[in-house]
Order: sequence, then C-alpha cells, then structure tokens
Amino acid sequence: MSRAPRAHHRYRFRQDWVLDSPPDTVYAVLEAADDYPSWWPQLSCTRLDEHGGTLCVRSFLPWELRLTARERRRDPVARVLEVGLGGTLDGWVRWTVLPRGTGSRARFEQDVELHDPRMRRWAALGRPVYVASHAWVMRRGLRGLRGLLRNRPAGI
Repeated sequence: MSRAPRAHHRYRFRQDWVLDSPPDTVYAVLEAADDYPSWWPQLSCTRLDEHGGTLCVRSFLPWELRLTARERRRDPVARVLEVGLGGTLDGWVRWTVLPRGTGSRARFEQDVELHDPRMRRWAALGRPVYVASHAWVMRRGLRGLRGLLRNRPAGI
C-alpha cells in the first residue's frame, strides 16, 4: 500500500529565463541534452539510448542528485521538452520555449518528490536549503545558457 507524499517531500518549481535569442535557437540548444554539461557545469549526463540517460546534478550541498531521465515529450512545433525523472528524485521536468519580443522565454517547470532516504530524513528541516540549492543550480544554468547563446553564430 502506497502512502501519499508528505508535503515537505514534494517540490514544484517554475522559472522563466528571458533570453535574447529566437525561440527556435533556444529550443535547439535545450533539445541537445548531451551538450548541457558544456554550458551548465553543475550537470553531467550519460546517454543510455535514444530517449534517455543518467544525470548527476551538483550544487553547494555535499552530495549529488543521481537521476535517470526518460523522454516523455519532444515537440519542436510547440517547443516543449519533457522528461520523466527517477532516482534521487521522482517526477518530471519540462522546458517550454515561448517567443518574447525579438527573443524568447524558456519556462522551466519541475514537479518531483524526494526519493533518497537520507534527503527525506532531513526534508522537513532541510527544505529551505534544498530550495536554495535548486535556485543556485538554476542561476548557473541561466548564466551558462546566456553565455552560450551570446557566443553562438547567428542562425545556428
């Protein structure tokens, strides 16, 4: 019998990244998951097959999130990418790239539950630290993506 997740074990995040590049360019970069570590050094990934792989996320905390990621949706017309996650966290993450003036807005959404027993044990007290850790990793991702897009030749 499965119990409902405790509120402090569940995390929902939503963040919009405003970018100067056109939506199709941003989508193409986000779609190339194998390249994330080149612009987002807190991530490392290994492809297992055409639709999934493993992912490690490092922050200022003394451990890594170890995840399996499995493609659930890839829609270049709507510019939506969604993957299911398992491992340290169970749930999903989604990118939706929208036009914004001459640039774009990359919306990041995540809905996950802590699965790792040691993180769950500290979840009630650790929640503010886990949220801060997530924000730290996301700021570095945004900085890296902006740098990559700024240095990318037009039309690529």
